[in-house]
Amino acid sequence: MVSEQLIMKARQLSEFQLLTSFPGIGEISAALLIGEIGDLSRFSNHKKVNAFIGIDIRRYQSGKYAGQDHINKRGNPKGRKVLYLIVKNMIRQQKAAPNHIVDYYYKLKKQPQAKKDRVATVACMNKLLKCIYSMVRNNTKYEYSYTVSKDQ
Repeated sequence: MVSEQLIMKARQLSEFQLLTSFPGIGEISAALLIGEIGDLSRFSNHKKVNAFIGIDIRRYQSGKYAGQDHINKRGNPKGRKVLYLIVKNMIRQQKAAPNHIVDYYYKLKKQPQAKKDRVATVACMNKLLKCIYSMVRNNTKYEYSYTVSKDQ
């Protein structure tokens, strides 16, 4: 099966163990994400990873007019879809494996002006990419207790 071959190839990379340590990212999701993004060490910062995926913000301003912000969508559409599905899966399985991405999603949904579902999901995709980039750069596995104490 193709998915088994993809997982076998991805297991050889150090990023695979780091990604699968994140609650809500399984073997197939990790292998697909590695396949779409490639080597994260080639990016100098997390903003360039966001631009590669296509979730960086596009702003339109002219004089006093400021249009609504949108994501750029110039990047990798398959990578964006994989990230979207990972975040949605994390939200769906929040009771089985808590993580700070789900906490952030509900924080955005609970604010005085609650964010729409897609806006909150894209914000979580951004936060997830930042976290993955940091984990790969520092070669550390995910630990919920560390992120909870940092966020508060």
